Amino acid sequence: MSISPAPNANVLWFLPTHGDGRYLGTASGGRQTDFAYLRQIAQAADSLGYYGVLLPTGRSCEDSWIVASAVAPTTQNLRYLVAVRPGLQSPTVAARMTATLDRISNGRLLVNVVTGGDPVENAGDGIFLSHDERYEVTREFLSVYSALLRGETVKHEGKHLRVDDGQLLYRPAQAGGPPLYFGGSSPTAIDVAAQSIDKYLTWGEPPAAVAEKIGIVDRAAKAAGRNVSFGIRLHVVVRETEAEAWAAADKLISHLDDATIAKSQAVFARMDSEGQRRMSALHGGSRAKLEISPNLWAGVGLVRGGAGTALVGNPEQVAARIKEYQALGIDSFILSGYPHLEEAYRFAELVFPLLRLNHGKPAFAGVVNNGPFGETIANDVKPDQKQAVSP
Repeated sequence: MSISPAPNANVLWFLPTHGDGRYLGTASGGRQTDFAYLRQIAQAADSLGYYGVLLPTGRSCEDSWIVASAVAPTTQNLRYLVAVRPGLQSPTVAARMTATLDRISNGRLLVNVVTGGDPVENAGDGIFLSHDERYEVTREFLSVYSALLRGETVKHEGKHLRVDDGQLLYRPAQAGGPPLYFGGSSPTAIDVAAQSIDKYLTWGEPPAAVAEKIGIVDRAAKAAGRNVSFGIRLHVVVRETEAEAWAAADKLISHLDDATIAKSQAVFARMDSEGQRRMSALHGGSRAKLEISPNLWAGVGLVRGGAGTALVGNPEQVAARIKEYQALGIDSFILSGYPHLEEAYRFAELVFPLLRLNHGKPAFAGVVNNGPFGETIANDVKPDQKQAVSP
């Protein structure tokens, strides 16, 4: 049985707690990502009608739980996709943190299950397990964690974890707990996804590769008697014309030199993440051919780990590529762009009207001072209204 196309989409943005700026791989154009700036991005995403925001995790980032807890009260509808880390947290403590943040945000928490794919960073955090052992821990962690969020009392004795009389006294706002998001491309990761999670995430590979990967996950989940939905993590460079978009993409990496690219690729090569290996293979550390599929550009991955590809083009082209992924069954798009504040506005204003979304602001009714009508001409004349029409 094939995966059904996704007629509507959820679009999430990104809170750059590990840094932001106008260029990649340089301090030039760098921006201070303090609390005030992160709050600005979150409030912009909220007012623009994004479904939620992803907060990254790792030693290069501010702690995602603390940032989400601080920012969430300043927004109204925005959801927060925050990471739990099997092996770094006990499942019972993680369940209490989850229930608390879900309650104080009025049910706006989403959970990103992150196993971690950098042995050097893992060692710095006290984790000395092999790739497959980390996924064994993740499987046990989710068994306990999910049961607690469902209100069960847990007794578990496994290879890696032991819990006796585990209980969650204060339940999450969302019945059964927030949805679980998860990404991983190895066979062991896919097995965890099939058995335990709600939404499987892939990084932005060409559509054919994405179709193959999510097809494998879908078949594994159905064999386990479960259904999972699908999301994708991408950057975006959208401008009013295609030429402007490609010029902006080139400008984004204009400060990169070969030595910086080589250092970055050496770091990625030490990782045992199959997903990172697939990202790096898209460009091979070379600038020679970065458009790896129509309007899909791998330039970000020259120096950025994890999601390394961007949709580049005019609004119609970017919307068309999103719809191609929707046709494969992708219903959630976690996007980002540099700098993140300005690009949140640009994407929402240029591309949202071309998509069918499950969220967002109501269509502008043309009421003066109650919508995006532009500056009054000569202090007297309203500009002509040109309404974008959703397909």
